[in-house]
Amino acid sequence: MEDTQAQPAAGGLPFDVSSIDFGKFVLTKSQIEQLIPHRGVMSLLDGIVWHSADWMQCMGLKRVRDDEFWCAGHFPDKPTFPGVLMVEAAAQLAAYAFLAHTGDSRICLFLRIENCVFRNALSPGQNLYILNSGVKRQRKRFVTDVMGLIDGPTGKTAFSATLTGMTVEGTDY
Repeated sequence: MEDTQAQPAAGGLPFDVSSIDFGKFVLTKSQIEQLIPHRGVMSLLDGIVWHSADWMQCMGLKRVRDDEFWCAGHFPDKPTFPGVLMVEAAAQLAAYAFLAHTGDSRICLFLRIENCVFRNALSPGQNLYILNSGVKRQRKRFVTDVMGLIDGPTGKTAFSATLTGMTVEGTDY
């Protein structure tokens, strides 16, 4: 993990990814699950590849596999990773980044999706690298820009969006 904040990048990426090792996790799925509650088929992140020291920027990985629950029906002849799950994976990464930054242990809820655009589809065997770049943080609420890249830094953009989330006490949701 690089200890400095990544700089904005050329080519439409929210930060420079040129020095990031896309093949190595700095946090594994089990470490992610220590902070966010998602489990089983809804624990979508396989790992976190990189994060800035302040967690305003980070990158996670979702490996798209052929044994996942959605493959048989979305779509039967050409399994295509659902866009809603791309956004959910990004929301999980954003929640982890916010909680890691604040040290908060409460549940983080997803409140809003804005400016969401799906550009390219993913199929089993491909990797979705999710870039998270914080826009605004408050005590209990955050806004972040997210982007999904297919198979790495030179891959096509799968989606982009702005997400808003907030923390709540216990089961107040």
